[in-house]
Amino acid sequence: MKLQRPTSRQFSIAAAGIALVAAVGFIAVRSGPLAATRVTVVQVAEGTVSPALFGTGTVEARRAWLIGPTSAGRVLRVLVDAGDPVKAGQLLAEMDPVDLQERLAALNATQARAASAVAAAEAQAQDAAARRELAALNDRRNQELRQKDFISASAAEARAQELVSANAALHAAQASLAGARQDLTRTRADVAALAQQRENVRLLAPADGVVTSRDAEAGSTVVAGQAVLKLADPASLWVRLRLDQGRSGGLAPGLPASIALRSRPAQPLAGKVARIEWQADSVTEERVAQIAFDALPAGLSLGDLAEVTVQLPATPRGLVLPNAAIKRQGEKTGVWRLNGGKLHFAPVRLGQSSLDGRVQVLEGVSAGDAVVAYSEKELSASTRIKVVESLVGRQP
Repeated sequence: MKLQRPTSRQFSIAAAGIALVAAVGFIAVRSGPLAATRVTVVQVAEGTVSPALFGTGTVEARRAWLIGPTSAGRVLRVLVDAGDPVKAGQLLAEMDPVDLQERLAALNATQARAASAVAAAEAQAQDAAARRELAALNDRRNQELRQKDFISASAAEARAQELVSANAALHAAQASLAGARQDLTRTRADVAALAQQRENVRLLAPADGVVTSRDAEAGSTVVAGQAVLKLADPASLWVRLRLDQGRSGGLAPGLPASIALRSRPAQPLAGKVARIEWQADSVTEERVAQIAFDALPAGLSLGDLAEVTVQLPATPRGLVLPNAAIKRQGEKTGVWRLNGGKLHFAPVRLGQSSLDGRVQVLEGVSAGDAVVAYSEKELSASTRIKVVESLVGRQP
């Protein structure tokens, strides 16, 4: 059997197949699943971290009042509107007094009658006292005459009985006077209570402020304690800030803060932590702090949203890494350290971190160590890597 030589066409097909396999292999090694993982590397350096806390809040008034009646009733008139400035003691609204005025007039008449009864009882007591003094004088005189046998025993006994009757009349008059005075005291208390009730229908401003809300109109019926108007002291505005409990370590009164109002984000305002509330929110897992403005800006509104950055004291000088270099392997936190082109996971102990992405490293690395900052995909100790300056851009 005679073998045939390969033709030139067959040689061309074989060469093209070999080239295709080589190209596929080259692509697989350079950019496919067999390609090395590109990473960027940073050096562990010394520095300080300026930690800060960030949260959002709303502008509220430290001093605010709900103005409403102490008993249910109908609103007679409202004299101010939202946005109006008011002075302490100014009449803001009035409730319908119904029959309070008539009841007060009736009680005043009762008080006058009770005062007249006291005056009559005092006169009766004075008359009884005078009669008692006279009876006592007659009794002493008759006792002296009886000792000298100038009068009979029965006459002396009659005078003695008159003294007993006078004493009883005096005690009765004094009791009547005490009762009349008690009636007068009770009536005066009733008059004072009704007068106070009559005064309570007049809703007055407790302090200087601004009306923030008008919640009822004339003719509306409100219950006791329901607000007709709301007031706030414009000089007491601050930001009620909510912070994640897990990141609120180091929060303390007096720390400086930067306040960026949603209405003017390009004009951050200086402030400080004025107060930290003891009661945290267990549902949202947040702590609440009150941030005071160093100087109140003009045109500030209640309810204005704010983004607040609270600056904590800077850490002592130590080792610092970008937060992106910190990875987790199982339950361990560490970094991928590069040594002789090989990867090694080094557990670390971290300290404070800053909002610009830097974190303090307390243990696990040394100054000058090369660690992976960013990588194209998850790393392992056996991953082949290629160190590049940036992962952004075209792959070589």
